Amino acid sequence: MKAAGWRIGEAKDYLDLEEVDAQLVEMKLTLARKLRELREQLEITQEKLANRLGSSQSRVAKIEAGDPSVSMELLMRSLLAAGADRSEIGRSLASRRR
Repeated sequence: MKAAGWRIGEAKDYLDLEEVDAQLVEMKLTLARKLRELREQLEITQEKLANRLGSSQSRVAKIEAGDPSVSMELLMRSLLAAGADRSEIGRSLASRRR
């Protein structure tokens, strides 16, 4: 790919993010992936998870996709609604750092 002119890098390089902002984006993406993993383990639909949250299926889809409009609070509430506890959330974030 490099021979074709493509550059390999991280999102922070392309988006010109400060390190703190880049870390926050990575954390949110990691947690969004964890949410989808938990939902699939529970074998429930996005709509069922949305009902648990008092939200909509489209909002759950945005959460799982890592949409920037999703707040960290909503992301955390979603993980808790899917059965995660603080330890599991912490392990997910810690494993991303390795």
